[in-house]
Parts: sequence; C-alpha cells; structure tokens
Amino acid sequence: MSEALCDNWDQHWADFSQAAKNAPATRYRERVCLRLLRIPSPGTGVRMLDIGSGTGGFAELFCSRFPEARLLGLEISETGVELSARRVPRAEFVQRDLMAAPLNDPQHVSFNATHAVCSEVLEHLDDPLTFLLNAKLYMAPNCRLVVTVPGGTPNSFDTYIGHRRHYSPRDLQTLLETAGFEVDLATGVGFPFFNLYRLLTTWRGHRLKQDVSGPPSPALRASMAIFAVLFRFNLMSAGLQTVAVARRRPD
Repeated sequence: MSEALCDNWDQHWADFSQAAKNAPATRYRERVCLRLLRIPSPGTGVRMLDIGSGTGGFAELFCSRFPEARLLGLEISETGVELSARRVPRAEFVQRDLMAAPLNDPQHVSFNATHAVCSEVLEHLDDPLTFLLNAKLYMAPNCRLVVTVPGGTPNSFDTYIGHRRHYSPRDLQTLLETAGFEVDLATGVGFPFFNLYRLLTTWRGHRLKQDVSGPPSPALRASMAIFAVLFRFNLMSAGLQTVAVARRRPD
C-alpha cells in the first residue's frame, strides 16, 4: 500500500471495509444520525439519500429499522457500490461522482429525498461546496439532512486516509448555509469517550495503519468492545465529533 492512501476509494474499501464495519466510532455515528433524523418507524413514505454510502453500513442499519422506507446510496467507489449491494439487496446503490453535476442522471435526480445523511465525507474534499450543491439536486425541498464530520486537529492517520480539513460546528454551519440549507443544529458531540478515543488514535500514530488493515488483533477487538459500550454514554452537546442538522431551502 502506498504511504498516502488519499483518494483511491476502491483501494480504501478493499483495505478497510472490515475495520470500518466493526469500528465503534462508525457505529456511534450511525446511532447519532438515526437519532437526529427523527423518522418514525416503519418509515412509510420516507425516501432516504445516503450520500457517500461507503460499503453500506448505515444503509444496512437504516433498512432494518425502517422496512417501509426507500434508500438510495450515492458512492464514488465501484467497490463500495458492489459491497453495499450485496450487503443490503433491497436498497439501491449507484456510482456517482458528486464533484460533477449529475445532469446525465435524470432517474435518480428525481428521487426527491425526504431525508439525507452525509457522514464522514466532506472532510475528504477540496471543494465541499460543489459536492453539496450537486447532492442537493437529489433532495426534495425541506429535505432533512444530517451531516457528520471530524472536529479537532487531524492526526497522521487522518492525513493518510485523505482528510483535507476538520470542521468546527461554526465551519460546518457556514458551509451548509452557503450551499442553500437552513441549519437547525450545528454542534460537537461525543464528550467524553469519543474525545478519549480520538486521543488514543492520535497517540497510536502510524501504527494505526497496521491495526486496521486485515483481521483485528485480540487486543484491538477488546478495545473496540470497550469503546462500543462507553460510547453509549457520550454527550450530545459537546465533543470532537461535529454534527449538523439542516433542511434544503426551497429554490
């Protein structure tokens, strides 16, 4: 593997899909997103847009919770789309580069999402504004959008996997408002245990690359199990995980 993984998303998911699936931080963000979406079960009439759907982790959880909802996942990686389709066969996943306007995708642009999630995507982009403007074309007016991005200072592993920047709540709110969204909430969450998790991954440094490549060691599995429990006690009003809830303003 090269020293800088950066934007090779097929390679990224080939190397890290298993680690991402089991990571307590991933599970934690999925629970935060579901909580902030405020969708009543069974999801009748809901059209969920999963922006940067990765390998289908959120989609799998969402579809199990809301069996009557539809879900469309947009993902730049062909590998991610293939893994997602096998993982969640009742959802739809398409390969799309949202840095390019989806003018050749009338079928999916007419999806008119009522709800959307964009989790751990914007930090990888040089031009997140263009990305959000193009993603917005898939959303109905007043679509409820939940965004998560890392806060705090990027560590060496963040740089390795292509993080351009991390966001404060104010940074994220400004970006969303510029893209045409009305922001209802922008805050940090995850204190104290997500913050501790971030400190430990920063301390681990370059060794983290080996930790998450391939099958996890017994020590890593044990630490993930501990954090999975601790994360249930994180605060929703402070922390190094930045989140926002916004609505697409009518044009």
